[in-house]
Amino acid sequence: MHKHHVRTVDTTPFSGQYDSVNAGQYTLLNNLWGEYDATAGSQTSQIISMEGSTIAWKTNWTWTGGNQVKSFANIQLNTGINQQLSAISKMPSTWHWSQSNTGAVVADVAYDLFTSDTAGGSNVNEIMIWLANVNSGPISAKYNATGQAVPVLKNITIEGRTWNLYSGSNGYNHVYSFLLTSGTVKSFKGDIYPFLSYLIHKEGMSSSQYLTTAQAGTEATSGTAKFTTSAYSL
Repeated sequence: MHKHHVRTVDTTPFSGQYDSVNAGQYTLLNNLWGEYDATAGSQTSQIISMEGSTIAWKTNWTWTGGNQVKSFANIQLNTGINQQLSAISKMPSTWHWSQSNTGAVVADVAYDLFTSDTAGGSNVNEIMIWLANVNSGPISAKYNATGQAVPVLKNITIEGRTWNLYSGSNGYNHVYSFLLTSGTVKSFKGDIYPFLSYLIHKEGMSSSQYLTTAQAGTEATSGTAKFTTSAYSL
């Protein structure tokens, strides 16, 4: 019987703006990059455990004021990146998570990938795969009369689920966002490379781009929530 090695990891909670903890091939990042937009609030993250290549972690956050994203607590993969997309054929991933909200919450749960023209270079494309949209919305070049983002493509089937694709700019790089047409996915097991492949074949993204960042976490805008990942691997 094959037994996964249970790693000794640092489970100390941390709350600093850019605090982080390494564990195996991953780093847990607190990443309160937009906290300046809040009138008050905080976020505390910590690793729970790690077994083999599967990690468990959690974050508790509360934010008031402002309409922008305040934080993106996330697990970042540090191995196997900085490859050209043409050299990657699959990116199998498992992600089981839950979130308990207090009051009105604005947030999302998503994979967040970046590509560049060179290994380790500046961001050219950001690719988000949203597993949950909690009263939030993606970056988009077009919005309708009620302020809702307008997708560039609708009802795309990838990994057995149906998505809408949004496209726009955050002022620094292009952003592609895949959002479920309905519902949430709290237990994902599949391949995230087909999302990149779709953009290469349908949206003209170059396969010579390098995958420079691969993260997965929760973007928090306002409210109070407890987010727990019981199992994640990439």
